Amino acid sequence: MSTGDKTVLVVGATGQQGGATVAHLLKRGWSVRAFTRSAASAAARRLAEAGAEVVEGDMGDRAALAAAMRGVRGVFSVQPTFVTPELTPDIRAEDEVRWGENVAGAAKDAGVRHLVYASAFNAERATGIPTLENKWAIEQRIRELGVPATMLRPVSFMENYLAMMPGQSARDGELVSAVRADVSQPLIALEDIGAFAALAFEDPDAYTGEALEIAGDSLTPPQIAAALSRAAGREFRHVEMPLEPLRDQNPVLYRAYKAMNELDLTEVDIPALRKIHPGLLTFEDWLAKQRLAG
Repeated sequence: MSTGDKTVLVVGATGQQGGATVAHLLKRGWSVRAFTRSAASAAARRLAEAGAEVVEGDMGDRAALAAAMRGVRGVFSVQPTFVTPELTPDIRAEDEVRWGENVAGAAKDAGVRHLVYASAFNAERATGIPTLENKWAIEQRIRELGVPATMLRPVSFMENYLAMMPGQSARDGELVSAVRADVSQPLIALEDIGAFAALAFEDPDAYTGEALEIAGDSLTPPQIAAALSRAAGREFRHVEMPLEPLRDQNPVLYRAYKAMNELDLTEVDIPALRKIHPGLLTFEDWLAKQRLAG
């Protein structure tokens, strides 16, 4: 097997999902080319120290993408996600789609044999949530181009509980959430997203053409609070935040939490995923690795 047959370009390599994918590919013996806007950044230097080949470029630069894809077998594609103008002031909603479509087009032109795209849970549902609509638009473009691809659709990150989003926060022993107490939230650890991406590259026959919803656990807010209590060694209790105030404060997050509370969203078959990836972390597993107590 030539070097190119074991080389993957990771676009968005210094981000959370990209970084996790780089780590798992390197662990499995792949050569990794890490595409980043700044090769001089601390995150890029860490990737180089881990064994990745760091290449500098912008997802808006088709020529840079073409050069980076030369000779690779696969491409992992993840874009900065537009959430709201306040939370992501440097990204417009149309940027995410343009960048994602640009990567897909470059992969098509380069004859890349396998594209793994980091989409999102329930991307195909008409929720009115820009984050999901953008990812669905990119998925559709990938299919239109006919690029051999796997769509990874991760759920909410467990890491969000270390740096929580508006509508969901932990303070003074309270887990304040706009999610109803009886609604189960599917969760996944970032490292497991990287693991599933690596599995897809290892077995393209099994994963090409698939859209894989991935989660490691599914818990209600009170269950999450109880898990946090056990891990941190101090009590957390769930406090349900009224959803309506978010309508004016943050319409995008209002729609996201409303969808979570009211829509019959796709259930993730976690036991089936654990057969594919036996190391798949539960929320308790992930919390234990964070060493929150003390």
